[in-house]
Amino acid sequence: MTACIVGWAHTPFGKLDVETVESLIVRVANEALEHAGIGAEDVDEVVLGHFNGGFSPQDFTASLVFQASDEFRFKPATRVENACATGSAAVHQAIKTIEARRARTVLVVGVEQMTRTPGPEIGNILLKCSYVPEDGETPAGFAGVFGKIAGQYFQRYGDQSDALALIAAKNHRNGVDNPYAQMRKDLGFEFCRAESEKNPFVAGPLKRTDCSLVSDGAAALVLTDTETALRMRRAVAFRATAHAQDFLPMSKRDIVQFEGCTQAWRRALDQAGIQLSDLSFVETHDCFTIAELIEYEAMGLTPPGQGAIAVKEGWTNRDGRLPVNPSGGLKAKGHPIGATGVSMHALSAMQLCEEAGGMQVTAPKLGGIFNMGGAAVANYVSVLERIK
Repeated sequence: MTACIVGWAHTPFGKLDVETVESLIVRVANEALEHAGIGAEDVDEVVLGHFNGGFSPQDFTASLVFQASDEFRFKPATRVENACATGSAAVHQAIKTIEARRARTVLVVGVEQMTRTPGPEIGNILLKCSYVPEDGETPAGFAGVFGKIAGQYFQRYGDQSDALALIAAKNHRNGVDNPYAQMRKDLGFEFCRAESEKNPFVAGPLKRTDCSLVSDGAAALVLTDTETALRMRRAVAFRATAHAQDFLPMSKRDIVQFEGCTQAWRRALDQAGIQLSDLSFVETHDCFTIAELIEYEAMGLTPPGQGAIAVKEGWTNRDGRLPVNPSGGLKAKGHPIGATGVSMHALSAMQLCEEAGGMQVTAPKLGGIFNMGGAAVANYVSVLERIK
């Protein structure tokens, strides 16, 4: 255990008209430092996760963190990007810096502002997370990419519409208790299962309730080495981290298997010296409900093609054998791309410190996180454990 989370901050996710990328960054940077009980002068390095891709006119955003305090001036600051896994890429970058002993304390910020961009442009920007020569003209944007994946999964394993609706309903039910969630409404299985004027098909077998929301928001973490963390108010250690990058073209992979996800989970569990069943909960990347379904299989919760069992038998409910997305996931919480991975780590730290309020799972010991960029291209897993 070479790095620990000692503080965090999280804005609500949603349509934040009065905010800018800069104001969101400044807000969570200051709140995370206050939560950790340190000042900007105590930070050795800054890592910013910000996808952008055209959502914001301001690019080259690493130094915007310095707007939070003049004390940041001349410290190293870097922006990282790895599609929808940008936030976890930033977290893992900070851990590597601490492991290399180039820094004792690192501030990680994840941010995105998406809702000011017109709908058609949003689709075009998100398609940049796919292999453009093959998928750049996909109707319905990135939803169309996952609609193809869902269609192939259904063709191989049968119609899984009930399972997708159960996943959507579970995550919306959990999201009611998340004060940061964009949609805090229990939609219920019947609404999520039925096609309707309010829940039309979007792409392939995916309906609106199968798709995560376009969001604005930010989250931040303060990371330190373990020795420093044990002198602070709280310490949530990284028991393991793993990153497995796969081919970008889906044509080079069996896309319904999420093999990079499997590799990342295996490496992280091996590194932590545990089994999946040892985890108290998992925050996983449900950009679309089909993604969460396949991730059950990729993480080893069920054999291939049998992911539906996990949700139909209640294994992944908040009170189940392995709660998945007790926060409501991206489905209810929203998915501001650069902020998502940082948010997952912040919410998991809240769980382990038993500061998650209505989202709280019972007596958690170990938390797992899976954050994915593109269609299972960038695959990041973290295993967290509270040590103070």
